[in-house]
Amino acid sequence: MTPPAAALVTTPVTAGLLRGALDTERTGRGLLPHRLPARARGQNTDGQLAMAESQPSGVRLAFRTGATVVELDTLPTKRSYAGAPARPDGVYELLVDGVPAGRASAAGGDTLTIDVATGSAELRSGGPATLRFTGLPGRMKDVEVWLPHDETTELIALRTDAPVLPLPDRGRRVWAHHGSSISQGSGAASPTGTWPALAASLGGVELVNLGLGGSALLDPFTARALRDAPADLISVKLGINLVNTDLMRLRAFGPAVHGFLDTIREGHPDTPLLVVSPLLCPLHEDTPGPTAFDAAALGTGRLRFRAAGDPAERAAGKLTLTVIREELARIVRQRAAEDPGLHYLDGRELYGEADAAELPLPDALHPDAATHRRIGERFAGLAFGPGGFFTGARRAVRLRADPDPERGQRRPV
Repeated sequence: MTPPAAALVTTPVTAGLLRGALDTERTGRGLLPHRLPARARGQNTDGQLAMAESQPSGVRLAFRTGATVVELDTLPTKRSYAGAPARPDGVYELLVDGVPAGRASAAGGDTLTIDVATGSAELRSGGPATLRFTGLPGRMKDVEVWLPHDETTELIALRTDAPVLPLPDRGRRVWAHHGSSISQGSGAASPTGTWPALAASLGGVELVNLGLGGSALLDPFTARALRDAPADLISVKLGINLVNTDLMRLRAFGPAVHGFLDTIREGHPDTPLLVVSPLLCPLHEDTPGPTAFDAAALGTGRLRFRAAGDPAERAAGKLTLTVIREELARIVRQRAAEDPGLHYLDGRELYGEADAAELPLPDALHPDAATHRRIGERFAGLAFGPGGFFTGARRAVRLRADPDPERGQRRPV
């Protein structure tokens, strides 16, 4: 028999119960996980990045308990596009000792409606929702509630029918990964179905996902976040957003990559560091950005993208994915002569021409759920499998606080 709500015990939701967040913010409604620290957020003026970093991809509540019932009050912020079909509600996944044991979605919440034609956005406030998971085994167990990878989520209250203890350190290496919306999980069906989450599960590591939709742009504050994050393994997947936004030319790209890697190395001089170039994306292999919404498709209720650049503009230094792969390979080859922990992976080994023929990108830019699984499995084999980039890397001593006040407080992962 399921205990009534009155019989449940409330446990305060604190940063100590979270994994995968670099920071938290206490709002007037609850606890908001962040994937970038406060100092980085204070240096950002881009609404797209602000939205992406507050969407808790890879963030999970993690605790030990004998509870058979878990209730979670949340307040999501849902995103919609004017003229496009409604997006599905975000998914919360419950894992018991690492095994899927339930999933749910939160109705209601705030709604952010974006008009891609004008660039405007309207926020409508809503109320919280309660998620309820029942029928859990009564023994002591590790419980994780993975939060939606694409829906900003404020955590209001956690209730159970048995006491909750913080999840102990399981001795796993921590993998910090940075990338674009594909790394954040765009197109995945669930938070554990994003390719980094799948790869982390197969590799037996703890994930810190800094995949930031539309925002893998070599921002110095993102490099500093990686520099200061406790991590045993680091990967950075660079390129597609620089083409999407048409942000820089080849002259600026190389020095910016060097600076980004230099900053990471300030905090992680010997940590295995993998640079991943873009997956195959026929849209921009040889055609520069910017990327634009396909107005004709939007008029029929479909969200699809097109390349708005001109291939002839490559002569003036405009970036394409082909150019970016060549430059990243050159930079890593140059630096690896003095940095044996630095490695390069061509993204087409994760998703290439044969994959595009079998599993084309539905909106011409993002993979679907099946493709996320393929990418995650391939990355796990290349990075964590025998002879992989991260195989044999030792677990570093966990740093819980940084003595440098300029770098702020290091959060548990």
